[in-house]
Amino acid sequence: MTTPLTAEQEASLIAAIQQAERTTSGEIRVHLEDTCPTPEPLDRAAQVFAELGMHKTAQRNGVLFYLAWKTRQFAVIGDAGINATVPDDFWETTKEAVLEQFRGKQLAAGLARGIQLVGEQLHRYFPYDAATDQNELDDSISYGPSTSPPRP
Repeated sequence: MTTPLTAEQEASLIAAIQQAERTTSGEIRVHLEDTCPTPEPLDRAAQVFAELGMHKTAQRNGVLFYLAWKTRQFAVIGDAGINATVPDDFWETTKEAVLEQFRGKQLAAGLARGIQLVGEQLHRYFPYDAATDQNELDDSISYGPSTSPPRP
């Protein structure tokens, strides 16, 4: 059981999620596992999205970054609310921005860049409202069965 992140990188990604969510009602999660059990990472991302209950947000504006790091498979998906509002090329351009960092072996930097881009879009379409906003989903990184969180 291993992870591609150090404890510091994990903490930095959680901080990036929290920073992005400060300006939006949207919710962001990251899920890591070593191998993808489905042929398509997008299919696995959809499974994890459901397992994490991300479809239960009030405005259907959750976003999941999925990475099977040993098999080098990545997907980013959003719920119906965010899908209906972002530009048509948003998911592909976000994915490419993340993959650009991954190609340089910068997994944490790639995920952080994706979180930032998603946070900007969520802020634009789902701005934070102090009267109604609550953190609907855990900000921690989730791990697949054979991948464990980094040790401090």
